[in-house]
Amino acid sequence: MAQFKLAVIVGSNRKASINLRLGRALAKLGEGSFTSRFSRIDDLPLYNQDLEAEAWPENATRLKREIESAQGVLVVTPEHNRSIPAVLKNAIDWAARPSGKGVWGGKPVAIIGASPGSVGTACAQQHLRDILGNQGALVMGGQMFITYKDGAIDDLDAVTNEATREFLQKFMDRFAGLVGKLAA
Repeated sequence: MAQFKLAVIVGSNRKASINLRLGRALAKLGEGSFTSRFSRIDDLPLYNQDLEAEAWPENATRLKREIESAQGVLVVTPEHNRSIPAVLKNAIDWAARPSGKGVWGGKPVAIIGASPGSVGTACAQQHLRDILGNQGALVMGGQMFITYKDGAIDDLDAVTNEATREFLQKFMDRFAGLVGKLAA
């Protein structure tokens, strides 16, 4: 199977983010199907339409290029106040602009999130589906939320629980199948 380019966007700007750990583990599980690149979003200025006409930020151009050149996008997000984190919404907005020149249209996207609670990212994922769907992204069906426990992912980005690893591997395989169908 050919490898697809995968942009991984982690919706957290925490250095010790459990969602960053999950994203790295998923990238490792997807190595047979994807070449993963983590797209930085914490350096973007707050979206302001005035910047479109004045001085479009180079880091926003970088993000758009990374998404545009990828065959699929994996979004790994926490939940903040029952929705998506501001840093993630900001990145989505930059990648959607200027109007008519966004990079989300027709892009396959998979969404997943980790939380110490049992369904801690369910609301964030639903909001994210609504936002990305409105931009024309092809969001893979099904919600995937992981209850994160200390030690669930080791220092080599391997999932330590076999059942969880198999569950996440199926998720990545399913996404690779979707990307493959859409790329054909």
